Amino acid sequence: MKITIEQEMKWLLQEKYNGQSGAEYEADCVRLKAGEPLAYLIGHLPFLNTTIWLDSHPLIPRPETEYWVNELITSFRKRKYSPKNILDLGAGSGCIGIALGKEFTSAAITFVELENRHSATLEKNCAFNKLEKNRYQIFVGDLFTPILDQPTFDLIVSNPPYIDASLKRTATSVIKYEPPLALYGGSGGMAIIEKIIIEAPHWLNPHGELWLEHEPEQTETITSLALNYGFRCHTQTDQFGTLRYSQLVLQ
Repeated sequence: MKITIEQEMKWLLQEKYNGQSGAEYEADCVRLKAGEPLAYLIGHLPFLNTTIWLDSHPLIPRPETEYWVNELITSFRKRKYSPKNILDLGAGSGCIGIALGKEFTSAAITFVELENRHSATLEKNCAFNKLEKNRYQIFVGDLFTPILDQPTFDLIVSNPPYIDASLKRTATSVIKYEPPLALYGGSGGMAIIEKIIIEAPHWLNPHGELWLEHEPEQTETITSLALNYGFRCHTQTDQFGTLRYSQLVLQ
């Protein structure tokens, strides 16, 4: 069901202004009508068991991402397995790693984010969600490059840039307001995903897992890459019935 601008204005009034309208609220409504995302105007949003701040305007966490992260948690619960070392690759706001850190309370979380401007937001989200300082590290750089001296991981999670710009189906507001480095994945949207799959085996412990978000059109290529680099691959649908994420298990 499509959310109307009137509904968004109502949520904005309640979430940011405690129901009290005024000049600032009216100014925000103008920005909202111009296409600026509601989440940026409110400044935060819920993500599973967390509240995620968006001060530096990282990629806005999507319900599809929330869905597969919850499925990951459910899968590990059923297996009665708690990963000890987790890597959130291309972390952005840190929503995935923080949600996992709150669920797996003995796990150490490593965040890697390409853009340094999101570091303060990552720190804020870790602190706000009471992730203990000694349980996480934040690195800035391209994929695995900044963590060359770090130990390997039980679990790597990533919502990488995977949009294929040639498909031209990205909403105007997303193009205008959200960070392009977090959106576009080069030719076929696969450039970053391919690098992750190729390099991930060197960073995973035996039988470690890599969970990736992607487009449905990329499923066949991801499956082929996974098999070539020593993974078993299982692609699953999101809550809307769209092939949206893959679980790669190192054999």
